[in-house]
Amino acid sequence: MSRVGKHPVAVPAGVQVALAGRRLSVKGKRGETALDLTELVDAKVEGALVTISPRDTSDPARMMWGTTRALVANMVRGVDAGFAKTMEINGTGYRAAVNGRKLVMNLGYSHDVVYAIPDGITITCEKPTSIKVEGVDKRLVGQVCAEIRAWRPPEPYKGKGVKFEGEQIRRKEGKKK
Repeated sequence: MSRVGKHPVAVPAGVQVALAGRRLSVKGKRGETALDLTELVDAKVEGALVTISPRDTSDPARMMWGTTRALVANMVRGVDAGFAKTMEINGTGYRAAVNGRKLVMNLGYSHDVVYAIPDGITITCEKPTSIKVEGVDKRLVGQVCAEIRAWRPPEPYKGKGVKFEGEQIRRKEGKKK
């Protein structure tokens, strides 16, 4: 039995949830998202609660029960409060700036790295060494952060590279004489 799936999703004030056939759409102050439900689960919208239930007792249906409930909870939280991740850039001369719908980063290569910001994502750089990624979709925010980090992951000797705020990098001892 799914421990996550049996808890209903509470819908805060200002968020509207609509179920049309197999499509669940959520609308709030930050935007709107939609989810196509699989044939293995059912959803019910009752007042300020969204309840997900499996259609049968098969293993795939029970797996999708918890997964769908988590996706709906993330959609509700995303349109209400949004998701944000902050990244730090460490290294001499490493910096980033937003230029229109592009993130321009100098990461020690012979050229600047230009990253096109996808729709639904907002990137800001308060400082040249700080990147803040915000959006409604939790998966998309994480994917954008992973793509930015992949350009220069932190290295273990000096800690240079792009890392998440608060992330601990395992350091190695350098060469000895």
